Amino acid sequence: MADPRGFMTTPRQVAERRPVAERVEDWKEVYPGTPGAAVLPIIAKQAGRCMDCGIPFCHQGCPLGNLIPEWNDLIWRDDWRGATERLHATNNFPEFTGRLCPAPCETSCVVGINRDPVTIKNIEVAIIDRAWNDRRVTAVVPEWHTGKTVAVIGSGPAGLAAAQQLTRAGHTVVVYERADAIGGLLRYGIPEFKMEKQVLDQRLRQMRLEGTVFKAGVNVGVEITGEELQDRFDAVVLAIGSTIARDLPVPGRELGGIHQAMEFLPQANRAALGNAPSDQILATDKDVVIIGGGDTGADCLGTSIRQGAASVTQLEILPTPPTQRPANQPWPTYPMIFRVSSAHEEDGDRVYSVSTTRFNGDAEGRVASLDLTEVEFKAGRFEPVPGSERQLPAQLVLLAMGFVGPEKAGLVEQLGVDLDPRGNIVRDDNFATTVPGVFVAGDAGRGQSLIVWAIAEGRSCANGVDAFLQGSSRLPRPIAPTERPLVV
Repeated sequence: MADPRGFMTTPRQVAERRPVAERVEDWKEVYPGTPGAAVLPIIAKQAGRCMDCGIPFCHQGCPLGNLIPEWNDLIWRDDWRGATERLHATNNFPEFTGRLCPAPCETSCVVGINRDPVTIKNIEVAIIDRAWNDRRVTAVVPEWHTGKTVAVIGSGPAGLAAAQQLTRAGHTVVVYERADAIGGLLRYGIPEFKMEKQVLDQRLRQMRLEGTVFKAGVNVGVEITGEELQDRFDAVVLAIGSTIARDLPVPGRELGGIHQAMEFLPQANRAALGNAPSDQILATDKDVVIIGGGDTGADCLGTSIRQGAASVTQLEILPTPPTQRPANQPWPTYPMIFRVSSAHEEDGDRVYSVSTTRFNGDAEGRVASLDLTEVEFKAGRFEPVPGSERQLPAQLVLLAMGFVGPEKAGLVEQLGVDLDPRGNIVRDDNFATTVPGVFVAGDAGRGQSLIVWAIAEGRSCANGVDAFLQGSSRLPRPIAPTERPLVV
């Protein structure tokens, strides 16, 4: 363990972000330098708060089963190399999760039962950022090659995790991505202010040195058919994500200026990297309304602020969450409480318990305002509150209401894999689909979920693929065979 009395003597302290007035003027990460550098002055004492709890429930809270008490002890003892090795033992990409994961490990921390939990996420990113800075992250080249080939379709966190594990197992792995650059949502879905793309690029360089082959700008299912994939490769991993966005079919939906979040955010990311499209959707000088209160909505909020929106309002149909853990969500579960992201600190209004009923247009056929009403949850459904109707100005509306499954046309239909009633790809405990040699990992099989689950699924899927190709596998699998993958 770390400091035996640290959890009693040291208060929780997180890394400080840059002042709002400064950070909204650029697209850099919201921390001075890197998030890891920002926490370095306090990391030893914060790691020392990890107590000798007997059963570390943070392992249960983390889908990857990260060895959290072990790194905390190593950091407290100033053993950065050892901490880096323990971190990488369970997580291929801690620099991603340390920036983007909502940290379910912290809500299951034993210290958090009656005190503030250990700052696990801050410590994780500090370890890996320093490891990169000190050149301790190097390529792990396989000792031998099996002669087997694997195609991974999709280069988000699930696809990258599966690809890295399978490459290290000695297989020849080719990752296909239909966008013009590798990374999936890590590349064009996550704003630069949450994770600068140099963080992704340095990990991709490592994977290339290990032997993983990347092919961007290839629309599998069109340029390469499912049948051709099966002919060329010994196994196929579908890591295509859940990309069909939930829509809002109310009167006026056809008006101009109403867009899905994933139409807006990728364009903004390209612009931040100096490659703005000619038809970019911009929030500049507009009243922006974001429908959806989750992380994607917060990303739209921070992006709209940086583009110079006149006002930003984020709508959520659910009631305002409590500030403290509710009684029906006891420790160590992940509670639905009121959280403030870096974007919420910057500007904008958050309106809860409302539902949009109509979009109103101007003479040119573009959205000018929307009608909404307050709602109450009764008898299993949301009911409008009489007399609560009102109107909001909106020249740009962004729909950030989640996703309902992978795209079916093209590759999924060509392969003939079965789908479950929710439209996700059916898989067994080894992440194999109903088609021999075809596997699935991440949101395409699980449904929309967290980055940490995507990486865990990619690692577990790699175990299943390796066993299929070799008869057995030594690759770790965070998700036990008896655990049915469920949406979180």
